[in-house]
Amino acid sequence: MQFRSGFACFVGRPNAGKSTLTNALVGTKVAITSSRPQTTRHAIRGIVHRDDGQLVIVDTPGLHRPKTLLGQRLNDVVRDTLSEVDVIGFCVPADAPVGTGDRYIATELARLARKTPVFGIITKTDRTPAEQVAAQLMALGALGESTGTAFAELVPVSAVNGFQVGLIADLLMARLPEGPPLYPDGALTDEPELTLVAELIREAALEGVRDELPHSLAVVVDEMIPREGRDDLVDIHANVYVERDSQKAIVIGRGGERLRIVGTRARHQIERLLGSRVYLDLHVKVAKDWQRDPRQLRKLGF
Repeated sequence: MQFRSGFACFVGRPNAGKSTLTNALVGTKVAITSSRPQTTRHAIRGIVHRDDGQLVIVDTPGLHRPKTLLGQRLNDVVRDTLSEVDVIGFCVPADAPVGTGDRYIATELARLARKTPVFGIITKTDRTPAEQVAAQLMALGALGESTGTAFAELVPVSAVNGFQVGLIADLLMARLPEGPPLYPDGALTDEPELTLVAELIREAALEGVRDELPHSLAVVVDEMIPREGRDDLVDIHANVYVERDSQKAIVIGRGGERLRIVGTRARHQIERLLGSRVYLDLHVKVAKDWQRDPRQLRKLGF
């Protein structure tokens, strides 16, 4: 049996279901998810192990027309990733019309489709009736024809109920080159634990905030060390950054109630990740207009 190994990338506009599909394929949570757009800010790699190969899925930020320096840098992450993978999955949600954002991405993909196979993937099919999924498949096919993006295949999928998740894995794996495993057996991601912890905190902070806040939230873990004299407890000190004092008040909440909820939610997720009890110390700080400031973007890891 031939063994294949290589990289696949999911691309799509913000909130197209890329991270949820990545997690479903890997079989565990490696990328944070949220109903808010632009949740993903890094190229997250999830690793699928099979007897016939190893598929490394790169989940990217949503490709969009940027309004800030952060947006420009996120788009650069996507474009750099697209140029280096073996196969691309273009994700379009079933519950939203194919629009100008999708056309923008399809036009970007047209120049890549000549040398890199591109699959059109209709996500979130569990949210819509079958006739709407069929109409969305036709709309995506028409978009491909009008932009010159030759889709290798169009596939509907639901990461929530597992519909055709296995088929997506088969199709992507078949397009990988023959080669040895790229990562050790059992590895699910190559993200450092510090990065994963920061992302889990940001995911918890994103829940329930106003629509304008997700773009303004960033998290930096200052310290993560075992408690002295304890082998069952990890101390984590982290800062949640926002751009304005008014946003700081939203994240903290009245009497600190909201920040306590964020801390509790994040701590449970981090304990599952680390397999250890966690003491999580969270603080909220203002970094004025950090999305537009090159110096502060570097400080926050972008």
